[in-house]
Amino acid sequence: MDHLNAVGLSILRPDGLAKVTGRALYLDDLPERGCWHGTTVRSPHASALITSIDVSAVTDPDVKIVTAKDVGPRNSVHLIHDDWPVLADGRVNHVGEPVALVTAPTLARAVTAAREVKIVYEAQPPVLDLDQALKGDPRTGGRPNVLATCDINHGNVDAGFAAAEVIVEGEYETGHQEHAYIEPHGVIATPTLGAGSEFLGVDIVGSLQCPYYVHKALTYLFDMSADAIRVRQSVTGGGFGGKEDYPDMIAAHAALLARASSHAVKIVYERQEDIIATTKRHPSRVRHRTGIKRDGTLVAMDIDVLLDGGAYITLSPVVLSRAVLHAAGAYACPNVRIRGKVLATNTAPNGAFRGFGAPQSLFAVERQMDKIAWTLGIDPLAVRMRNAYREGDATPTGQILKESVSAVAVLEKAKTSTRFSERHATNSLARESREDSGRVLRGIGLSLFWHGSGFTGNGERRMMSRGAVRLRADLKIEVLSSSTDFGQGTEGVFRQIVADACGVSLHDVVVHVPDTAVVPDSGPTVASRTVMVVGGLLRRAGEKLAESLRMFAAHQSGVAPAGVLLHNGVFETELGRTPFAEIARKYVALHGPLDAEATFEPTPNSTFDEATYRGDAYAAYGWGANVVEVEVNPDTFVTRITKLTTVSDVGQVVHPVMCAGQVEGGTLQALGWGYLEEMKMKDGRYLNDRLQTYLIPTMADTPDMETILLENPTAHGPFGAKGVGELPMDGGAPALLQAIENATGIALSRIPATPERLFEASKMRRS
Repeated sequence: MDHLNAVGLSILRPDGLAKVTGRALYLDDLPERGCWHGTTVRSPHASALITSIDVSAVTDPDVKIVTAKDVGPRNSVHLIHDDWPVLADGRVNHVGEPVALVTAPTLARAVTAAREVKIVYEAQPPVLDLDQALKGDPRTGGRPNVLATCDINHGNVDAGFAAAEVIVEGEYETGHQEHAYIEPHGVIATPTLGAGSEFLGVDIVGSLQCPYYVHKALTYLFDMSADAIRVRQSVTGGGFGGKEDYPDMIAAHAALLARASSHAVKIVYERQEDIIATTKRHPSRVRHRTGIKRDGTLVAMDIDVLLDGGAYITLSPVVLSRAVLHAAGAYACPNVRIRGKVLATNTAPNGAFRGFGAPQSLFAVERQMDKIAWTLGIDPLAVRMRNAYREGDATPTGQILKESVSAVAVLEKAKTSTRFSERHATNSLARESREDSGRVLRGIGLSLFWHGSGFTGNGERRMMSRGAVRLRADLKIEVLSSSTDFGQGTEGVFRQIVADACGVSLHDVVVHVPDTAVVPDSGPTVASRTVMVVGGLLRRAGEKLAESLRMFAAHQSGVAPAGVLLHNGVFETELGRTPFAEIARKYVALHGPLDAEATFEPTPNSTFDEATYRGDAYAAYGWGANVVEVEVNPDTFVTRITKLTTVSDVGQVVHPVMCAGQVEGGTLQALGWGYLEEMKMKDGRYLNDRLQTYLIPTMADTPDMETILLENPTAHGPFGAKGVGELPMDGGAPALLQAIENATGIALSRIPATPERLFEASKMRRS
């Protein structure tokens, strides 16, 4: 494709052909070149003391074994807090916790040796869910083991409740969710060895989202300089947040084995091991107490957000932060109090997952809005429309929404596209007058949601991300960024943004593989920040490069810089027109490659106080409304989703097909969380620890989809673009439960809405 103005076009994906033909090399496809293989010995207990580790039965002379005593003084994954051990030392805190590592020239020999490692445990009483965690944790002397807190206070909540005409209370729960990415975790660690085989550093290639996170973790673990550690991304088969935090752990394991064996070591998890050992979505319990006027106007909201962090802190403080910041929903309310807390349990650590805490709290507030509508006897769309944010409204942090506010717009579009109110009322009447005929029950449900783009509060200021472009000797413009493409299309949209910024065609732009030895630190590929924040950096870097060439063209032409224009890939002066490529060729011949870099610049007059949680939490917000239509079998309570309508404002659509794909895939993932994906547990062990038993939506579960993309550009993103990756996760589950309630009269407050839960709740349903 060879034309300008690429933003807004559905270009061919640069990685598409290689992936569909099988030529793309994922981690397990890479040539091994003499790699040894690593495996992990894991705890069978949720909570236990380690009394001994005996490796005397391992007789294979080539086998190398690593335990906590071999790690060194920095035996922790270096995230927010250093409490997550790389290998358990003295005790284990969840089933599947790594205790020992084994490597050998073949995987079969490594697995055999791992079975011969004998570990003796002294089991301790575990804390396995929020109910037990609230009663107390033996690890903290019987007190609740609090991993993080976060509170917001806005207005005068007590006065708001005093002025309320109706008060509605509710409690809402969500469970674990498995990422179910198509490719399990995998890493190859190649040691750098000195003349005496001393360990000088390591080269990591892995299936991961955040190369510089892994780089930071390994430089800390080995206490080495940044130059000693190199991290590169291999072609990655999905992440959804699951490859944000955990690659630090598996990379550490592979690197430790590489150091012990003086060989490259490859670790690739089987699916069952991946599910047992890696992070999940935080289970939640959210309590709402809401004061309203009889016309549905919100006057006070009192919200408690409780998350299950699992065994270690990992990313829980920032997951909680986003959960709390979104807990009041996309609604204006003058008086809001939100209290957030994360408690520890003896389950695998919970960490990053698409939406990052917001889906849990938005599920709760949307179901609370449904309860308010039912209590007042008004349309659930009407109560949302009455309270939805408008420009000029203040959020619970005191942020004034000044631009790109689309809550009302997405609701209006959802209403007209689905005839929601009319059909919701029709279904309600049919439910109230139905006979027991065995015919399916039909329902329709709606949700409104928002999602902050980029890091919360001062996160982007602290990160100070960088992005760069380079005019190479072959005249290609190379994108240099640590932002990874793990299926969402980053490589393609970056090419579009940079092509338009530089005024060149798409075939002139290439993207360098994320490699910490080459690319600057653009921050992690998380938080709906890739297009808005990093794409914005790359646009500025591209414009800088084009400006440097424009100045060079002026010098070459002997005219004043003001007399040179760059338009549609051509430098124009009063003397004539010169193609971009010709000026670039002359520059490279005289000066060599040309680099241009941009660093994050905070929004002027934007502040956020992390002590009080007051100020501008996010530079921009995405907005969405979902309408879900269902059929429920009245005998079995099996739910079938028949249609999904999504309305999403993402600022500016860079690539329409991929943007729609993000919305459709993310919403389907949200729907799966809402009615299919139940992570069952017994004694701290996941019972459905494989894809045969952990149910996720398939093509057979995918409804007809109408995907509507609205464009309300923001000044904070390239060409007006906002984030889209996480927004679709926020609205599917509550819209689905409202649809089930519309069909059956059963008002669930807990997901997933399995047939068993619907049957139990049917005994107590409200009429």
